[in-house]
Amino acid sequence: MVLQHFGLKHYPLGKAHTELWDDGFLDRLNQRFTWLLESPGVGLLTGEAGVGKTAALRQLTQALNPHRYQVIYLAETDFGRLDLYRSLALALGLEPVHRRAALWRDIKARIQELADGKGVVPLWIIDEAQNLPVEFFRDLPAFLNFAFDSRDLMIVWLLGHPHLAHTLERAPYAALASRIQVRLQVKPITERERFKDLIDHAFSQAGAQHTLLSDSGLELLRQASQGLPRQAGRILKTSMQLAVPKGLNHLPDELIQQTIEELL
Repeated sequence: MVLQHFGLKHYPLGKAHTELWDDGFLDRLNQRFTWLLESPGVGLLTGEAGVGKTAALRQLTQALNPHRYQVIYLAETDFGRLDLYRSLALALGLEPVHRRAALWRDIKARIQELADGKGVVPLWIIDEAQNLPVEFFRDLPAFLNFAFDSRDLMIVWLLGHPHLAHTLERAPYAALASRIQVRLQVKPITERERFKDLIDHAFSQAGAQHTLLSDSGLELLRQASQGLPRQAGRILKTSMQLAVPKGLNHLPDELIQQTIEELL
């Protein structure tokens, strides 16, 4: 009913939003993403929660040839390292064994089988990577060592909060840091003009035919969301839901303020 009231296809900046706004960062990420497709290795993408890391990687993977790349997405990272490798084994069609050494052998054999028999490269995207156990960070370089470290058969993307990058700079993780071929940070969209462009794009993609926010309402949204698209989307969705019972076809400043007070 809310979307119909405003004549929209989906909520601005919601999960149904497929064409992401880009002022250059996505192009740069796409370039680095392609580098790892051509030369498999480890990529590190960091940014605050809600800034759009997962959405960006999801958009890039949608265009991949499934006969060439097997995308494996993992977001449940607050577990032991054995659980993480078991989830990878399941994604690769294996029945996980209990001993880590045997589990590693099975997984690596399957990865080599995919490469040599089918020309398929697994692409493992690990979200919320700041929650990974420290043992996993120490293990990963050895796990990625194939054929006397002469072959790169798997792509790993680590997505996490900015402090993840600082964690991986510590001496115990030097082996993993040396394997990271791409390092990028997604930053909040805090500048006024850039934020306005983001919101205009979001409403346009949602099918809006007219402006729903005043300049002052947009500024309220920018400050409250701190430039984080997910936060801005939450505020807009709730504001629209509050506007319908009032019969409003726009989002006045006082409604935006009410929403902010309720959510934040």
